[in-house]
Amino acid sequence: MTPIYQLVDGLPADNITVRALKALDFVAPGQWNNVIGFEQMITHVTGETDPTVMYQIRNRAIELYNDPAQGYQRALWIYQTVDNTDKTLGMAAMANKVGEKVGFLSFLNRITPKADTTQTIDLTVKLVAELVAFCNVNGIPGDSIGDFVQAVGAYESENLIRMAALVSFDALIPLGPNFLSKVMSQFDSTGPDQLGQNGTFQRLSSMIPGGNLVGQFGFIGQTFQSLQGWMSGFVQEKGLNPPVVVSSLRNYMDIADDKLDYLAGFLDLSTNYFEHTGIQSLSRSLISRAVGEI
Repeated sequence: MTPIYQLVDGLPADNITVRALKALDFVAPGQWNNVIGFEQMITHVTGETDPTVMYQIRNRAIELYNDPAQGYQRALWIYQTVDNTDKTLGMAAMANKVGEKVGFLSFLNRITPKADTTQTIDLTVKLVAELVAFCNVNGIPGDSIGDFVQAVGAYESENLIRMAALVSFDALIPLGPNFLSKVMSQFDSTGPDQLGQNGTFQRLSSMIPGGNLVGQFGFIGQTFQSLQGWMSGFVQEKGLNPPVVVSSLRNYMDIADDKLDYLAGFLDLSTNYFEHTGIQSLSRSLISRAVGEI
């Protein structure tokens, strides 16, 4: 197990993930700072600069993280798992698009999932992953959809930018402005069996409520339905649509054209925004809790 302080110390200052997240600052102005270093995070969260007090906060935060009963380690594993398997999904989606557009590679259509189907499962499983991580950190039952929906409405900082990235990179860009209705239609048509073939779901299935594949399929659908109101309101409030997101991304990376299917696959393959912001949000939670306990 990598210590939490090493994870925060090892975060990159600049890579594609960081640039993609910076491109979303217009969605949540000033909410996310790419804080690197555990001591820097302590000062950022608490304003504390006294070395003695910072040492006490650091030690208590590390103790909390190291206690398996607290759920922080499980939450980190969830964030890491989502991004690790996301890369496989991204490659499958891109392979499928190549198959659609290049004649002699058309056989790829028969061995890779349709991109919209892949993105639909990816998005809904990611939402449930966020729910389960939230429940683990807060010590509440993993099926607490109501508590989660209420919490998402009050998300700030790293949590908020992660959800903004989820809506922008995993919903709007690959599925378009009508992603809510498209996801419900696609999800209903996939069924439990196709969900069971999804790599992210397979790795997270032991932590997803429902009891069996059919029950878990229903739980994932219920979670998405419960968050539709928040996602719709978020998109409308921020004026989000694919061209707006792509335009902002262009300020931070070279995007040659508007082929959004390729861009969605590229973001899947090259970013780990769940893990990056997850490490930061977990360290913030640990530090905030440590301050109250020392």
